[in-house]
Amino acid sequence: MTHTLKPLSKGAVPAALGKAERYRLLNEPGEAVSICEDVLAVEPGNQQARVVLLLALTDQLVEEPGAAPRAQQVARSLTDEYERQYYAGIIAERSGKAHLRRGGVTLDGVYEWIAEAMEYYERAEALKPPDNDDAILRWNACARLLMDHPNLRPSVEERAEPQFLE
Repeated sequence: MTHTLKPLSKGAVPAALGKAERYRLLNEPGEAVSICEDVLAVEPGNQQARVVLLLALTDQLVEEPGAAPRAQQVARSLTDEYERQYYAGIIAERSGKAHLRRGGVTLDGVYEWIAEAMEYYERAEALKPPDNDDAILRWNACARLLMDHPNLRPSVEERAEPQFLE
């Protein structure tokens, strides 16, 4: 049996987005994703729906690692360059943290995700709107994570010459 989705009315979009945010806060990201998909079906350019969708997808990274590529696709569709950089950082940061919780990735792999996030946050900081220090807050959170977990280090590249002292 095939079911046809019922379209959301345009007037219901603001309330639906509020519900999507509440479902995220209730740790029900799947519900938030569904609502955002309904909103985007009637308003494909709705940037708020794209951001909530991206965040809901990253909420699922520990259980569903496949959510990262979809979140990255959503980030690329954001129209504001600051937001593209900032949310790419969010995806990288949350991917690193998900790998840290889930295991299965080397510690240097986790470090690389966090370092990538910090690079995105630095790019976002250069583009930030006045009085918006969100990228700085996220960069600092990543820095603290690395300071609190000294075992997270970059991978050691093979070198032609032996290292004696650094």
